[in-house]
Amino acid sequence: MKEWIEPQDIKVSEEVQSAIGGHPLVAKTLARRGLAEVDRARAFLDPDLYQPAPPADLPNVIKAAERLEKAIRQGETICVWGDFDADGQTSTTLLVSTLRDLAVRQGSPQEAVVQYHIPHRRRESHGVNLPVLKQLIEEGVSLVLTCDTGVTAHEPIAYARSQGVDVVVTDHHDLPPTIGAILAVAHAVVNPKMLPEAHPLRELPGVGCAYKLAEALYDRAGRPEDAAQYLDLVALGIVADVAVQTGDTRYLLQRGLEALRCTKRLGLRVMMELAELNPDWLTEEHIGFVLGPRLNALGRLADANVAVEFLTTGDLSRARILATELEGLNARRKLLCDQVTQAAEAQIERDPSLLEYGALVLSHPSWPPGVVGIVAGRLAERYHKPTILIATPPGELGRGSARSVEGCNINAAITAHGEMLESFGGHPMAAGLAIDPERIPEFRRALSRTVLETLGEVEGSHRRKQAMLGGMERATLQVDGYLSLADLSLGLVEDLERLAPFGPGNPPLTLVSKGLLLKSHSPVGRNGEHLQLTVEDEQGMAQKVIWWQGAGSPLPQGRFDLAYVVRASDYQGQRDVQVEWVDARLVEASAVVLCPEPAAVEVVDYRREPSPRRLLERLRAQEDVQVWSEAGARAEVAGQERYELSPSKGLVIWTTPPGFSELQAVLEKVAPETIYLFGIDPGLDHFEKFLKRLAGLVKHALNSDGGRVNVSTLAAATAQREATVRAGLAWLAARGHLVVLGEDGDIGARLVRTREVYLAAGSQAVSADLPQVTAQLKALLEETAAYRAHFARAGKETLV
Repeated sequence: MKEWIEPQDIKVSEEVQSAIGGHPLVAKTLARRGLAEVDRARAFLDPDLYQPAPPADLPNVIKAAERLEKAIRQGETICVWGDFDADGQTSTTLLVSTLRDLAVRQGSPQEAVVQYHIPHRRRESHGVNLPVLKQLIEEGVSLVLTCDTGVTAHEPIAYARSQGVDVVVTDHHDLPPTIGAILAVAHAVVNPKMLPEAHPLRELPGVGCAYKLAEALYDRAGRPEDAAQYLDLVALGIVADVAVQTGDTRYLLQRGLEALRCTKRLGLRVMMELAELNPDWLTEEHIGFVLGPRLNALGRLADANVAVEFLTTGDLSRARILATELEGLNARRKLLCDQVTQAAEAQIERDPSLLEYGALVLSHPSWPPGVVGIVAGRLAERYHKPTILIATPPGELGRGSARSVEGCNINAAITAHGEMLESFGGHPMAAGLAIDPERIPEFRRALSRTVLETLGEVEGSHRRKQAMLGGMERATLQVDGYLSLADLSLGLVEDLERLAPFGPGNPPLTLVSKGLLLKSHSPVGRNGEHLQLTVEDEQGMAQKVIWWQGAGSPLPQGRFDLAYVVRASDYQGQRDVQVEWVDARLVEASAVVLCPEPAAVEVVDYRREPSPRRLLERLRAQEDVQVWSEAGARAEVAGQERYELSPSKGLVIWTTPPGFSELQAVLEKVAPETIYLFGIDPGLDHFEKFLKRLAGLVKHALNSDGGRVNVSTLAAATAQREATVRAGLAWLAARGHLVVLGEDGDIGARLVRTREVYLAAGSQAVSADLPQVTAQLKALLEETAAYRAHFARAGKETLV
């Protein structure tokens, strides 16, 4: 549980309350966030009342615009050099579109050529790659315009200048110690970090900086209104880059969301259609959790140059093809993130001393560089400390991504040890680096000392103590207000959402309802990773609550106060109130956090027993138990498969179950009084191993049983779910090894053998569906592997 900070007691004048209107919580929140004056508060809520800063406020933006205008007039070849994340993709698209538009309408004798280059993450990494730059210059590029990158690229920019090629830098990353050298070789550097901290343009992301340059160009061309056509791109980049929403950044996001809801970009419209989003109700959440991840998946796992075509194409067929590819990449990205998360957690379990450092620094040679940043964010949130994950492919530099916590400028901490790194750069909350893998232990120690100094010795001592105790720092939670469940309505939520868009600098309101009871809960989501709960207050008012990633977490028993975020959901086209679990505190200090329902069984945990076979033999000699074991373990320990079990007082779970529903079905059938957890992994979740065993079972059926097999029997013999077995049979058929002739029998109740399948030898002809069938099978196996990993480390009460 977090330490709750009560809302500041603040009085709002009648003048402000009258000007703001609506629920008093809106005006109070504005006042608590430093917007107590009527004019400032109204300008915060209504972009029509906000006065944005002129583009000329950005240092060197006029100089940059003049050089671009000259290039257009003289028909030069301009290369826009971007970055592969969503901020870089939208920045690149915006500037390429602007320059091409201006070049066409300029009426130049010789039209400028505008091309672009977004680095390939795996081959080039971040920044301006010198070999690629040399090639572009050899091909005739005479002006390079960077966006969302370049502020640390001294060597490439100096080389370009030596070849008579100007470089205009637009970037928003923190200024390096060598900024003076960059300014000396670049034609112009446009970076909002060069402004005073209080300036309204200071927090612009890369796409915001690019937009202000576009504004300047259109103003100078006598077409100031034309820049607004790119506001939908600006909204995407601001949210995807997690920019601080203050000043012009918030204003541009407000305007951008309006534009995005009615965007004419075919790619985005198809993406929303595939994701089943209603554009009319689009919010920053949809960008952050739906649209942004799909664009980022392209840069993480493929070639982000495709993004420019995707965001500009006028061909609906091409838009559909590209949007479908993004869907597939995003699905793959999710699987890879889950795998890396499990691997990182396993490292910590094997070596808990990693948590004693001020920063959590982990590495592995097989981690995909494109997803380590996402996982670093997950671990930073879980362990409340800055986290860096580094992919270290053999023979290559390690490439890492860092995510931080409040109070620690991770980019500054990394910069302090730049002599150990090949390259680095980023923001206070996120950064990237390249390092020789042999230097990672040295870097971990040095970085941790700097982080502890940054956070303060008192807090650092607390972190070390918590880590040594195997715990985590107690995070804080700012409460914004108290409401009863009866207060929650769609009208209230829509009133509170006047404070949106939410994000860094303007977090969503955390509300609390007191004295609740947990009435029910059930897992939801693809892997059962979330919880759907029903809570009830003392007046009998019930409310559904969603707890994202809540599966396996302890739930409160007895009355408790619930902290939550409330939003308007448009699920399946229906607008409704959605309450999202944040934290809970027990009403009675003596209460204990346990399962919501008293356990009907005793659970004995032997999962970390060093000699499980010997212990099982003793257990069998002393107790009346059934042993649930499958695949090869069935014969090894003389156990029973899931379909052979019967009611018994004691149940040994020897083999790790393949899924939550299979475990629940066994518990319902056996109804044990005591459960003994061993959880031995059968080792059959790997694609090749599973298919080898399944193929052997099928071969036996073809040779001995006339091709007749039972899906239930195969599931138990492979320790898998029945859906996985069916996908495995489909793969063998697609590979030409067998033919499924048909099925007979009825599907019975749970844990009753299902219908039989009749097989015949195949023709060895490979089906065109093989890639799709392969992907489906791998996804099912990965889901099972993820559940088994969860089973191995989750608390025993939460499992059963």
